[in-house]
Amino acid sequence: MAPSANDLYEFDRQMREIHGIIIGTDEVGRGPLAGPVVAAAVILDPNNPIIGVRDSKKLTEKKREELFLEIRSKALAVKACCILPSEIDRINILQASLLAMFRSATPIPGWDFLLVDGNKMVPNIPVDRQMTIVKGDDKSASIAAASIIAKVVHDRILRVYDQRWPEYGFASNKGYPTEQHRNAILEHGLTKVHRKSFCESFVGQTSLF
Repeated sequence: MAPSANDLYEFDRQMREIHGIIIGTDEVGRGPLAGPVVAAAVILDPNNPIIGVRDSKKLTEKKREELFLEIRSKALAVKACCILPSEIDRINILQASLLAMFRSATPIPGWDFLLVDGNKMVPNIPVDRQMTIVKGDDKSASIAAASIIAKVVHDRILRVYDQRWPEYGFASNKGYPTEQHRNAILEHGLTKVHRKSFCESFVGQTSLF
């Protein structure tokens, strides 16, 4: 049985008892061929819970948008950060993801402990002030809320890209390597929002198209 919002909030309650004020962070967009990687950090109000918060991948787009507004309204702090394709190409996607989480969490004042989705610590934050949680967006309400914020911001950016480059289908594929997207790259080439290090690695490998 999938964990409920109550389960996720209970996890966070236990973390607060041990660590003080907690902040959750998560990122979206490691796998796409185009667009930024987006991370978000959220401090939830334990006295004002948000019903339905869970891993963004398990929500419909409509529900994510609804929860996005509710999180923005009820959370004690929310921040999102984007790392653009040019920087992803320069430092690699893992480092870009960690940097995005760092930049989303550190400007927010007043927190004691960072809950990080995944298994990689965020650089430049003391190890005794953070905890990695594999599938954390399915365990912690704070991380789940961050996943929703990051996903909505990411997808909104890709819809804007779609208006500029409709031939790539960004509104529907969100930058991921669908057959339609890969064929569009073959036909039209790369745009400035494509991650060249992702795309050029399989140019000419027709089995991937």
